[in-house]
Amino acid sequence: MIQAFQDSPLLLLFVVIGIGYAIGNVSILKAKLGVAAVLFVGLAFGALDESLAVPDIIITFCLAIFVYTIGLANGPGFFHTIRKSGFRDISFFVLALLIYSGLAILAQYILGLNSATTAGLVSGSVTSTSALAGLLDVINTSTLEANSEMETNSAVIGYSLAYPMGVLGGMFSIAMMSKLMRVDYKREEIELQKDYPVSMKISRKTIALTKPELDGKSLREIFLKYHKRLVFGRMSRGTEQLLPTMDTVMKMGDQIIVVGNEKIVEKATDDLGVGLNTELDYDRSIYNVRRVFISNPELAGASIASLNISEKFSAVITRIQRGDSDLLASGETILELGDRILIVAKREDDHKIFKLFGNSYEAQSKVNLFSFGLGMALGLLIGMINIQLPGGLSFKLGFAGGPLIVALILGYLRKTGNMVWTLPYSANLTIQQIGLILLLAGIGIQSGHTFKEILLTDNGGLIFLAAGVTVILATSISLFMGYKFFKIPYSLLSGMLSHQPAILDFAMDKSGNKLPSIGFTLMLPIALILKIFLVQLLYLVL
Repeated sequence: MIQAFQDSPLLLLFVVIGIGYAIGNVSILKAKLGVAAVLFVGLAFGALDESLAVPDIIITFCLAIFVYTIGLANGPGFFHTIRKSGFRDISFFVLALLIYSGLAILAQYILGLNSATTAGLVSGSVTSTSALAGLLDVINTSTLEANSEMETNSAVIGYSLAYPMGVLGGMFSIAMMSKLMRVDYKREEIELQKDYPVSMKISRKTIALTKPELDGKSLREIFLKYHKRLVFGRMSRGTEQLLPTMDTVMKMGDQIIVVGNEKIVEKATDDLGVGLNTELDYDRSIYNVRRVFISNPELAGASIASLNISEKFSAVITRIQRGDSDLLASGETILELGDRILIVAKREDDHKIFKLFGNSYEAQSKVNLFSFGLGMALGLLIGMINIQLPGGLSFKLGFAGGPLIVALILGYLRKTGNMVWTLPYSANLTIQQIGLILLLAGIGIQSGHTFKEILLTDNGGLIFLAAGVTVILATSISLFMGYKFFKIPYSLLSGMLSHQPAILDFAMDKSGNKLPSIGFTLMLPIALILKIFLVQLLYLVL
């Protein structure tokens, strides 16, 4: 069987993926490894024989497309968070890296490690291949040629032993600390809905207006009272049925459908009148309720208000389905390719509405390869630029940093002229998942034999143990400090400390929402630079 894997790296790759994915779905003590299991199965297969390998291009390609799709999806959220709490978050992350470094230095003195091994241990603990590459560059330029090979090997040993523990220890710490600090993920999700509407439990209610003070007030006044977090659907006035606008003047006895999260709908019911247990009847020969796909590229990045729907049709959009999440529609809501809107409109306008939004399932599943390829190429070019720092230090953003920074900017812009940079939600998710799984399988296979050989050396077991203790303690302390003192929501915090895609996937599975991916995207470009700089500085100082 080894011979078959040697002859066909693709066979090896997909065997690892298949077995890893199956193991990842097995629940152990109510927890699953998820996609991270692919990495560990890859390590096991790679340890079988040193000749087992996959082409390096697969790993670099998959790393680039994974971070690029993450960046495109989270570009708007990244810049919003930087403006809102950038100083706090960056200060926290610097502190977290200092904690990792401090514990690694302690391990150095206890175990008698050299500076190269310690710096390699830190780069592995934070799972940064870029930091290791920067470290090796400093070793080769600052060390005598006779000693550079020995120092390089020491750095690789520290990195190789710490990397698997960086993944396992990170996941263990996130799960453990969430239990110890009794994190309420659902409460955080609700509290963060205004800034990060990753999901929303939406309810609807038919209300009869019975409060005299509302008579003669416009719907806009009521809308602003709830900070634009309520949407109004159909209404009836006596025997008349209509779709209200913001200028509609309310009258006693009107019946109207309100849509929003449960608490807002309950408050609106108490404020406006009486909630009815029956659904508001309407004439389906006149009005229709439709789910419509956003597949028209011209609407990508457009706000609902900019479409002037109420001026073109007798219609109202009440909610948006993005992936598995239901979002409340408001004038400020930005439309993305792949969204499904729930729209109430006159049946006679169906054809015009379909033409406006596209409503093509096939079109919203396709990828614009021109914009995708151009964005990736720009990212890779930026990643190749050598950036010089004071003191002779230098680094490159590489295959991860370059595409990520470009993707964040393009994701924020969404489109320039006729060029749409973003991807439909389903297409983005599919590419992201493929990139992640192939990346983890490739890294595991490539590192498996080296990991086994180093682990079996005299000091291998001790360094491995030290790496595990360092990662678990550093991550746990950082989570505690971030949650209790910096007041960072745990869902975002776990993503910020997800140094590796497998940890991020675990954090999202644990939280049950996409908030960790926002924290991950926020910190990744900053973390990439800080990790490279810190590891090089550690080696030079120690």
